[in-house]
Amino acid sequence: MRITDLLSKESIKLNLSSKTKPDVIDEMVDLVNASGNLNDKQEYKEAILAREELSTTAVGEGIAIPHAKTKAVKKACLAAGITKEGIDYEAFDGSLSNLFFMIAAPDGANNTHLEVLSRLSTILMDADFKNSLIDSKSVDEFLSLIDQKETEKFPEEQKEEAKAETTEAKSNDGYPEVLAVTACPTGIAHTFMAAESLSNKGEEKGITVKVETNGSGGIKNALTKEEIEHAKCIIVAADKKVEMARFDGKKVIITKVADGIHKADELLERAVKGDAPIYHADGAEVAEEESNEKEGLGRKFYKDLMNGVSHMLPFVVGGGILIAIAFLLDDYSINPANFGMNTPLAAFFKTVGGQAFNFMLPILAGYIAMSIADRPGLAVGFVGGVLAKDGYAFNNLMDFANSNPVSSGFIGALIAGFVGGYIVVLLKKLFSKLPASLEGIKPVLLYPLFGILLMALFMMAINPAVGAINSGLNNFLASMSGSSKILLGAILAGMMAIDMGGPFNKAAYVFGTAQLTVANAGPEQFGIMAAVMIGGMVPPLAIALATTIFKDRFTESERKSGIVNYVMGASFITEGAIPFAAGDPARVIPSCVIGSAVAGALSMAFGCGSRAPHGGLFVLPVITNPLMYLVALVVGSVVGAVILGVLRKNKAN
Repeated sequence: MRITDLLSKESIKLNLSSKTKPDVIDEMVDLVNASGNLNDKQEYKEAILAREELSTTAVGEGIAIPHAKTKAVKKACLAAGITKEGIDYEAFDGSLSNLFFMIAAPDGANNTHLEVLSRLSTILMDADFKNSLIDSKSVDEFLSLIDQKETEKFPEEQKEEAKAETTEAKSNDGYPEVLAVTACPTGIAHTFMAAESLSNKGEEKGITVKVETNGSGGIKNALTKEEIEHAKCIIVAADKKVEMARFDGKKVIITKVADGIHKADELLERAVKGDAPIYHADGAEVAEEESNEKEGLGRKFYKDLMNGVSHMLPFVVGGGILIAIAFLLDDYSINPANFGMNTPLAAFFKTVGGQAFNFMLPILAGYIAMSIADRPGLAVGFVGGVLAKDGYAFNNLMDFANSNPVSSGFIGALIAGFVGGYIVVLLKKLFSKLPASLEGIKPVLLYPLFGILLMALFMMAINPAVGAINSGLNNFLASMSGSSKILLGAILAGMMAIDMGGPFNKAAYVFGTAQLTVANAGPEQFGIMAAVMIGGMVPPLAIALATTIFKDRFTESERKSGIVNYVMGASFITEGAIPFAAGDPARVIPSCVIGSAVAGALSMAFGCGSRAPHGGLFVLPVITNPLMYLVALVVGSVVGAVILGVLRKNKAN
């Protein structure tokens, strides 16, 4: 990183007016701010003063290099100032300081301030060079002197830059330098936020970037074969399975979708430098995230699970809302035992919604297995999910209809998905020893035949035990009442706000939707789903209220974004709160968690229930005790907003 890249003409002053150390700090901070690279001038000054309290940054020989690394800095930069008279900056050698360089480094940067300190110290050891800077007649001369000295002192950089320019000229053929793929389990917010972050950072850094989004509406802005061939590197920021075979032989960075949002700068730096392993489509592990270590078991488990959940959600949401509409349209007094099917219109919605909902567990199991073993795993996992849903076992095969089978439910489908995937992985290894002439029949005959057979044997063996566990859990939930029930609502709702779309959020949501699949689901199960949904609605609503009530605590840009969160909160899209949580996690996340927990506890206390797994306020008519549910939502959102407003600092300026 060259000194001249960090300096701008606006941040250089050849005749400082200051006479004391406090004054020169103020004047130099103003120069840094003039570069346009500070988020908060006062916060940066406080960081400079905090560093000076540790020890003076005057290095002697008439030179002082004050510096700070803080989140108040948007982009690394440098300011320079000169005073011929000299200022007492408390140098160890007692000398007055004539030449000042103030370094501003963003928090999280890779020791930018230390690199700049080292480089400045190296070139300023030349007394003649230092004196020539002090005697500069113009800013242009000042910059020219530094550029010449850096070229002289670090000649290897010139060779690297020339090589890079030659490479860029050769590759500048109209194709993007870096490609990216973003995907999250729900395909709603994180997917597009990561894409936006990578695109914006690329534009800021002068890197041509194309991002493919694997969202809920399908693949958008798909990468072409030619673009992949010409790309320097591909970034895959995804928490679910994406098509990887097309990247065979290319440098690929595989990481979480959250890193695409929060670490776009770092990812693009790595991509441009080619700091990534070669991806091989034969299934070999490639480096992941920052450490270049192999994918961990926990990360692999989460990724496979989320692949199943993401494909399951459309069936859950669509089918669940249709079933809820059926109850809304039906007449309970006709036949309470047949509620939801008493009128033709209600029966239509209940039947269609029920059929969609019945696919939930097979789809979950099938796509978990597919994530593990690719396409051959789909059929095996799907069959395992059906067997789990219906509760087939060896002891009920002969008279299934009259044997009262016990479904192993969501737990059984999870097991079926993972076991089914690894059954196919095992079969692939076993059948790899077969002659090459049989390669074509493996996916259409051998894998499905032996995979489904082994899956059936396994599921029928474990279904009775897993079904008993599933029944025990449901009975336990049904028995909860009073304070324990309220506590459960608070915990689940609070989990929805911890990471707003991450593992905690998804765990709570999957638990809530699983309750809707329970045979003869009742108020207890519907109450859990209502608490989960209200917990996901509070964070964006609390932030929206806080930006409205406590305007001086937020920047103008944040206040504009806050308005959008009213809609996102009402729609049960928790991810609308992520930009605020990412920018100020210590204040935003606790406020939202407390607000969500309060709302979830009140929802349970008021006896609210939801047969719909999604929809937010738009499904309020099908929610049990809708008025009190609205009260719980308002109270939780206000609590979160007030706590956030109290914790935030004034940012009006």
